[in-house]
Amino acid sequence: MARTPSNMLALGTQAMDFELFDTTRQKMKTFQQLKGKKATLVVFICNHCPYVHHVIEEIVRIANDYRVEGVSTIAISSNDVENYPDDSPEKMTEFALEHRFSFPYLYDETQQVAKDYDAACTPDFYLFDEYDKLVYRGQLDDSRPQNGIVVSGSDLRNAIDSLLYSRKINTLQKPSIGCNIKWKKVE
Repeated sequence: MARTPSNMLALGTQAMDFELFDTTRQKMKTFQQLKGKKATLVVFICNHCPYVHHVIEEIVRIANDYRVEGVSTIAISSNDVENYPDDSPEKMTEFALEHRFSFPYLYDETQQVAKDYDAACTPDFYLFDEYDKLVYRGQLDDSRPQNGIVVSGSDLRNAIDSLLYSRKINTLQKPSIGCNIKWKKVE
């Protein structure tokens, strides 16, 4: 498994709108339709990545814990499904059901949204405030597959709590580490 870090999109960047297919509800959805009242968490994931499998339960817990606080979670898969069929929209639906997603799991077929967000790995986390400005990008926590550190979501949870309770969000943020996004070959 490749260890690819986040590209660390500039803080303050405006969230880019998109319209993608929601594999959990079988319809097209936009960022504007899905964003939260107080914050929006955009997470790039995929079905087969061991880094995602390592943290998926905590991602679901965070989505459930903060939904009532006005934080919306949006998961996006941008992988090339021709070469990685385990990441197909049908398999995304199964993955979302298996892990009891309470949030949309969107398919970025053209990979344009991943490019717009400068996403590099799975998982890759982006937290936007109520004005759709980026306030956090980086890791969930220090846990990685096989490093012995328990998954806690501490870095992301601290950022969300700081945003919700009007505390300063630390701008020294560690990049996420995961499998690289599987880009389509350009012909």
